[in-house]
Amino acid sequence: MLQFTVKNQKIGYTKMKKFNLFKEIIVVARTDFMNAINSAKPFAITVTGEIRYAPFPSDTISIFEGQIPPLSPLSTTLSRPISEMLGKDYRIVEDDDRILIKAAGAWQSIIGYNQKRSLYDDTTADGIDKFADKELEQIGWHATEFNITYREIVDQFESNSEGIILCIEQEEPYQFSGLGFVSDIESTRAMVSAYCTSVIREKIANDPDYATLTDDEEEAAEFFKAI
Repeated sequence: MLQFTVKNQKIGYTKMKKFNLFKEIIVVARTDFMNAINSAKPFAITVTGEIRYAPFPSDTISIFEGQIPPLSPLSTTLSRPISEMLGKDYRIVEDDDRILIKAAGAWQSIIGYNQKRSLYDDTTADGIDKFADKELEQIGWHATEFNITYREIVDQFESNSEGIILCIEQEEPYQFSGLGFVSDIESTRAMVSAYCTSVIREKIANDPDYATLTDDEEEAAEFFKAI
């Protein structure tokens, strides 16, 4: 199970959950935040408010990555407001020993931070057309021979796998853009393969369009052991 620790509290997800940056506030301990700012080292702020220093683990899902350069010796001020430290795309509020961050305005940067670690990318008008995991990509590529789309496959593991959909989503006017992360890739592969096999067997048995298989369809059916 994917788990994050924030102030010694573990948060577990039983299936993929949306982390909608339009709604979420990321809470960071003030001491951790200031230590990272003053370190002059590259650091990340995760969706759960954890500070991580580079190199970042592969399970990092961040709302900020970078380092804060020190003030110039020529600067006319001795310090800068905390509200400005991450840049203009972040809204920051100080609350005693906590720093509260709204990050939706930084979505384009957040895509860049996390794209390389995500399983799939649903941030463009083209939709989902590949999986980062090679085995899932093989499954998706073969499944298209039976008109099973990448979106259908993603719907399966968004409903049945553990993980996070890091996204911005609003209803009026409707807007959605997201990146998907699963916590157990092996179980996700097995679940998706079983789903595709079931659909393909049903189509071969009952759909007249598949009464006679093309060479590519037969290869795909053999890949899923559906014949």
